[in-house]
Amino acid sequence: MLVGKPFRKRHWFLKVVSASVYDLPCPINLSVWWSFGSMLGLCLVMQIITGFMLSFYYIPHADMAYDSVIYIMRNVHKGWMVRSIHSNGASVFFMCIYVHIARGLYYGSYLDKGVWNVGVVLYLMVMAESFLGYVLPWGQMSYWGAVVITSMLTAIPYVGHSIVEYVWGGYVVNTRTLTRFYSFHFIIPFLMIVVIMLHLLYLHDKGSNNPLGISSDSMLIPFHPFYTVKDIVGFVSMFMVLMYFVCVKPEALGNPLNYIPADSYKTPVHIQPEWYFLFAYTILRSIPHKAGGILAMLGSIFLLFLMPFIHTGQFRSLSFYPIHQLLFWFNVSVFGGLTMIGMRPVLEPYYTVGQCLTVCYFVGMLLLPLTLFLWDFLIASSSNETSF
Repeated sequence: MLVGKPFRKRHWFLKVVSASVYDLPCPINLSVWWSFGSMLGLCLVMQIITGFMLSFYYIPHADMAYDSVIYIMRNVHKGWMVRSIHSNGASVFFMCIYVHIARGLYYGSYLDKGVWNVGVVLYLMVMAESFLGYVLPWGQMSYWGAVVITSMLTAIPYVGHSIVEYVWGGYVVNTRTLTRFYSFHFIIPFLMIVVIMLHLLYLHDKGSNNPLGISSDSMLIPFHPFYTVKDIVGFVSMFMVLMYFVCVKPEALGNPLNYIPADSYKTPVHIQPEWYFLFAYTILRSIPHKAGGILAMLGSIFLLFLMPFIHTGQFRSLSFYPIHQLLFWFNVSVFGGLTMIGMRPVLEPYYTVGQCLTVCYFVGMLLLPLTLFLWDFLIASSSNETSF
């Protein structure tokens, strides 16, 4: 007994971790799509580690930022690999995020409001973090992307121009802007860790959803070893995809204009963000009015907050709604179409196609949860007829 008491006191933290992760009760029928949450955690860890390593050599100054990035790529031992993991890791991060969100929409995970809303906040934080990081190399597209995005704040009545000047630290994007972006880019990941803890707290409080979307209290299994094996397979698969981009196609997901130093006197012919923002960029430019385009772009993201409140189905999972499964894949196709159109210049027919896809995006996203009751009504009517 004298040996047992100190042992329990010394390992109380391990007991908490074990109850939250190791022995966590999980539904028995979780599929591989539930592994993307763990992949996102691994992506964040990799981004923090590689970003910390890059900060040893990066100089947040308008005259030296671009040269410091080139120095890392050419002169620092394995610097090219660390920088490529960091830049391509952001793309893999968003790949996992979009699959994670799509899984939540398909299986009705958004009905757990606390988990879902905190997750959407995390998504917004990742978007802000990636935009700040995209500016840091100080290439042509980075510089003009910062100019375009920050200039949107001028759409705010009365105080918009003052806010932009405060963000810039002057009347143009300059060294002060870069320094502020670098500071926030370094701080936000640690704030994300706090929000992730809140996300997991809500998740473990209510328990994970499952493909059927039904209560599984009577069919629970521990997280280890059943789902740790699945997560390890997901980690290996994600790492293989990442290393393919790092070692084989390091610039496939980037923009070649970022290898031209920033020039405030030479505007690129076609300014575009990274691929994971292209859907929102297409929506932005599809609205002729500046303020309307900004509101539509923000609405395309904040629409996710509405999902728990406009769900009308008896069941939460689309496994019971065949027609809405087609509507879900239609929305996925529209998302892909918006991304492809965003890569094209603002010319016909791309402009008109972008406007049509923008309408389809909002209509499809709203119809997905709003029309579930129709299928329940049809099934109820048919069952009543057969009973007679």
